Amino acid sequence: MRTWASPVLLLGCCVGLAGCTRGPAGTPPPATVVVPVSHPITRDVVEYVEYTGRTDAVDSVGIRPRATGYLTKTSFKEGDIVKKGDVLFEIDPRPYQAQLDQAEGQVRVAEAQFTLAQANYNRIKGTGNDRTFSPQEVDQAKAAQDAADAQVKAAKATAEVYRLNLSYTRVTSPIDGQVSRYYYTVGNLVNQDQTLLTTVVSTDPMKVYLDMDERTMLRVRNSINQGKIQPRGPKNELPLLMRLEGEEGFPHKGAIDFSNNTVNPSTGTIAIRGEFANPLPPGGRRLLSPGMFTRLRLPLGGPRPAVLVVDRAIGSDQGLKFVYVVEKDKKISYRRVKVGPLEDDGLRVIEGEYKPKTGSQPAEGLRLDDVVAVGAIQQLRPGMEVETEMIAMPTPGAPSAPPPPDGKPAPTTPPTPAPKAPSGAKN
Repeated sequence: MRTWASPVLLLGCCVGLAGCTRGPAGTPPPATVVVPVSHPITRDVVEYVEYTGRTDAVDSVGIRPRATGYLTKTSFKEGDIVKKGDVLFEIDPRPYQAQLDQAEGQVRVAEAQFTLAQANYNRIKGTGNDRTFSPQEVDQAKAAQDAADAQVKAAKATAEVYRLNLSYTRVTSPIDGQVSRYYYTVGNLVNQDQTLLTTVVSTDPMKVYLDMDERTMLRVRNSINQGKIQPRGPKNELPLLMRLEGEEGFPHKGAIDFSNNTVNPSTGTIAIRGEFANPLPPGGRRLLSPGMFTRLRLPLGGPRPAVLVVDRAIGSDQGLKFVYVVEKDKKISYRRVKVGPLEDDGLRVIEGEYKPKTGSQPAEGLRLDDVVAVGAIQQLRPGMEVETEMIAMPTPGAPSAPPPPDGKPAPTTPPTPAPKAPSGAKN
């Protein structure tokens, strides 16, 4: 039995074979990357090093009684400002008053004995040369007078000791400053030179301590010897800047007034101390307290011209820093750089002068007319062809503009639209 294929099936097979012989569809060309670029900027900068530190009071005193007894009165408000000599605590004075009264009575007894001895001696001495009294009797009368005089002095000294003990029942502040809380309240027994009643710390000025590494210490000393750093004031102090938590920049100005005489061999650092004013605003509170965490900046010389780029434009390759520069043919060029300190506005100092490529050594440094990639650097590779969008050098760390005085919102700049992909590109 002969079987005939369906005409429709044969037609489908022919169409399928014809489709298999057609070439592949064209692939669209890759989109050209659009890179934001800027020229490096130049301005005067001050080189500096930064450290962390802790504040501490110039004077800090633990208040301990100089007499033993029971507390009868507290005379200050916790956390208040006190003056030198202000009474802080009072101890029961009655035992010490009784001792003083007894000692003063002994003084009067000794003075009476001295009066009698002095009269006897004057009577014997006033007889002239009638030989009424022997030389031995005269010497005895003189010795009795001297002994009575010594007893008066000893009794007065004992009375003075008891007078001091009585005065120690009034515990006073030895310095001006801020007092802490009560560690003991009325009715407690306190012991002489042992019981800590409270503490008083000075408030203005305030000290700040930091640990400077040995390398920076030598750098600072060499800069002083070369005249790059000029100590100021009668104590040849170095300027020091400080900022506190939540502050921008380093608004507080002080000076280094002490450096230790030895370097710690375990850490390779030397203790440095700065001093900052801590004034009391009208109706306000002093800003600094002992124990606060601070950031400190030590300038290492005067202003000098420098080339800067935004810090995010700098890449790192095995510890070496580089930037991508767009050449005139719109191709990416690798440029090695040496970086300096980071400025407050987010710009990084580029050290050294421009050096062209020599042999296997790549070019190094930047020129002011270079076109530096300041964005999308993760997508870039040397030799890659790109399109550029020239923008001003970004300053991400710059403070925002203050509100206008009239209270109206400042006009906002519309965002820069994203670059369009070339024709033929597909998402």
